[in-house]
Amino acid sequence: MSNVKFFQEDNLPLEMHKVRIVQKLNLLPVEERLKAIQEAGSNTFLLRNRDVFLDMLTDSGVNAMSDRQMAAMMIADDSYAGSETFYRLEAKIQEIFGTKFFLPAHQGRACENIISQVFVKPGSVVPMNYHFTTTKSHITLNGGRVEEIYIDEALEVTSDHPFKGNVDIDKLVALIKDVGVENVPFVRMEAGTNLIGGQPFSLENLREVRKVCDEYGIMLVLDASLLQDNLYFIKTREESCRDKSIREITREIADLCDIIYFSARKLGCARGGGICTDNAELADKMREFVPLYEGFLTYGGMSVREMEAIAVGLEETMDLEVIDQGPKFIAHMVRELEKRGIPVVTPPGGLGCHVDAKQFVDHVPQEQYPAGALAAAIYIAGGIRGMERGTLSEQRDEHGNETLSNMELVRLALPRRVFTLSQVQYTVDRLAWLYENRRLIEGLTFVEEPKVLRFFFGRLKPVSDWQLKLAEKFRQNFGDSL
Repeated sequence: MSNVKFFQEDNLPLEMHKVRIVQKLNLLPVEERLKAIQEAGSNTFLLRNRDVFLDMLTDSGVNAMSDRQMAAMMIADDSYAGSETFYRLEAKIQEIFGTKFFLPAHQGRACENIISQVFVKPGSVVPMNYHFTTTKSHITLNGGRVEEIYIDEALEVTSDHPFKGNVDIDKLVALIKDVGVENVPFVRMEAGTNLIGGQPFSLENLREVRKVCDEYGIMLVLDASLLQDNLYFIKTREESCRDKSIREITREIADLCDIIYFSARKLGCARGGGICTDNAELADKMREFVPLYEGFLTYGGMSVREMEAIAVGLEETMDLEVIDQGPKFIAHMVRELEKRGIPVVTPPGGLGCHVDAKQFVDHVPQEQYPAGALAAAIYIAGGIRGMERGTLSEQRDEHGNETLSNMELVRLALPRRVFTLSQVQYTVDRLAWLYENRRLIEGLTFVEEPKVLRFFFGRLKPVSDWQLKLAEKFRQNFGDSL
């Protein structure tokens, strides 16, 4: 276990780093925040960062790098082919995961594209603990479909289940028998299931999934982008793993999987990604797509400077006192919101704090995107940019009908080593004010709706003038205070 303690009197998490470089932030007056969100089509993705005070949109590519990562970037070998930087990264991946083959890519969704192009065909069914937006899109574009086989507790917003990212083994077996093993190219496990609150799977559950895959001759593919949080939760929540090191748990996970892919924008705290496997046949099937879509085999669309940083970042991921910082700060934020009666996903997961919009604005119908509306309201109330993770993040079916999400969440991501405790507390206070005034929030409707990944760049408008009323209420309560 980590020696890092919480402040006893308030149970406050302790930062295990010091700040050496700072970046100035800008907190606009509420009238300017209202104008900014309206110009962004009520879509927080379309806000300009200069108009954002606390950017909690994502932890992807925005984590703070360590001094060792920054130093490593200075020795990068920028050769197009045969770069020594690549071989250093490859060696680190081989050391940590125990996989012989590494195919570089510019980020996680590029890996998904290659894996889907190679293994998914029309009629394929891919079982998984829960889908991610880009994963589902790549599988669908290649003619397959996703089947989620999560445990019943996965969708319980308030719960004490430590591993809501687990697969229901009975459902997995039943699905394979129903669709036919020949139609299941692989089973996908996502570490820290993104869309249901960053909830982890257990090592024991992964072992059980592996047994089913072995029985039916099916590949097991791991999305390890959020692995560092999942490692922390296995270490602290799974009794059989309490005496194991993070490195030992990582190797056990890797040994159970046929293919591992990851976004280094999350895992490694840099910008890049890659596919790992110990199977030469699988590597050969995927290799030709790297130069086609990404770049040569020794850079794969990544900057060599970032590749050096990834190698160091992966090594730092093996340090419990590095990877426990995110989950501890997220847990603190969840506890503070719970104290104020604000509905949040529990137990606290990784990646960020997840606010339950279904309960927060239970008067807004799902067809009017309550999580999207709440995300816009949070920006108006505090200049805080979160991300909608609900029906807006789904896509319509083949008949154009709305696909209602199982959960309506607003994710307030906490990039690693970026925000201070006072900034977290500011966010809690603004959410508390918003919760008291939640009846002012109404829904959204599309003005411009892309067919694929609409949440990224679709534009919406409020169904009434509720955003103006919310801004006026803020001004009444806070006066000239920002």
